[in-house]
Amino acid sequence: MKTLSLVATLSSICFSANVAAKTHFSDFSVSYLNGNDYEVGDNKRQVVTLEHFAVTSWGDSFTFVDRLESSNGDKEIYGEFSPRFKITDFENSPVKALYVATTIEYGNFSSHDGFGSSLTNYLYGVGAGINVPYFDYVNVNMYYRNNEHGDNNYQTTITWGLPIGPLYYDGFMDYATSRDNSVSQMNLTSQLKYDVAPHLNLDSKLYVGIEYVYWLDKFGIDGVNENNVNLLVKYHF
Repeated sequence: MKTLSLVATLSSICFSANVAAKTHFSDFSVSYLNGNDYEVGDNKRQVVTLEHFAVTSWGDSFTFVDRLESSNGDKEIYGEFSPRFKITDFENSPVKALYVATTIEYGNFSSHDGFGSSLTNYLYGVGAGINVPYFDYVNVNMYYRNNEHGDNNYQTTITWGLPIGPLYYDGFMDYATSRDNSVSQMNLTSQLKYDVAPHLNLDSKLYVGIEYVYWLDKFGIDGVNENNVNLLVKYHF
């Protein structure tokens, strides 16, 4: 009942905000990844990701959906919806703004041998936009995690975007505390990419590059560490 109440509350907030919302910026992209060093399950996977980001008068929102296909036939869909509702702005301060931060995580896994599983987790807490020299953005969110499987815990998420000459470096770091059935974990995922659109006379960005994943104790499994480099192609509409 608590989970249903939370969903209803978040839906009400989102609906009320969207009625009067003014969109200042939005971006939609699709990307393709191919890597050979995944941990937990088959090591070789292809991933197609849809992403949408928007800055509005009420705050901002980021959502993505991954479609993962492994070489052994395993398939997975994983996504997150993360709206943040602005509390206040600051001027001439290292902190640009404070937010109520929320996230819904959802996923469905189907293995080649018929095994399946799913999850839905709800995260809520506070967030901040930070002014850091040379960075386009730095965000820090601190959550309480309401997990469908196992007991609840806490998570800190940092996201950033940094232009480096003709390259762009962005990504996130998640740190989640231990639970009754898992140890603490840290996932550092970042992309280093180059926009080839000007060379192809395209109006929208077309990035090529790599995504690097450094995941300590993946999924909270003690000693399972992932070092994974993926080839990346990402197109912005």
